[in-house]
Amino acid sequence: MSSKPWYSNGLRFSCTSCGNCCRTHGEHAYIYLAEADVRAIARHLGLSRARFLTEHCDLEEGWVVLRTTEPDCPFLDHDRRCSIYAVRPRQCASWPFWEENLDRARWEGVVREVCPGIGRGPLHSAAEVERLARETEEWYGEESTLGRDRQG
Repeated sequence: MSSKPWYSNGLRFSCTSCGNCCRTHGEHAYIYLAEADVRAIARHLGLSRARFLTEHCDLEEGWVVLRTTEPDCPFLDHDRRCSIYAVRPRQCASWPFWEENLDRARWEGVVREVCPGIGRGPLHSAAEVERLARETEEWYGEESTLGRDRQG
């Protein structure tokens, strides 16, 4: 007997560009950067990798994270738009289809509270949702060994 996920008929989501996902929400306080994110954002900003890391990043438990001193992402502009959208981190690009968000209580609770795009827009099939979540986990899993020796 196969067990279908609660979202087996798919999930509706459409980004409303509200910027809520670009703010810290309790445990969601970090924007994790894989090496590809670091290089792409630095290049986009016209900075060397080393300068980008020095000016915009911290190291947390072996991960490079964007430095945030405010509730908003430092790249959220005054119109609540992402100023690095074309090269935004994989974590940002895959929202809300993260493995941790695919728990029904979480999706219908905290995720819906943060994101007005939940339940709206196109229907994303269960297979697509799971593929996006899995690819994001795998992609960051491959990068989970970032550390001080790679910050230079």
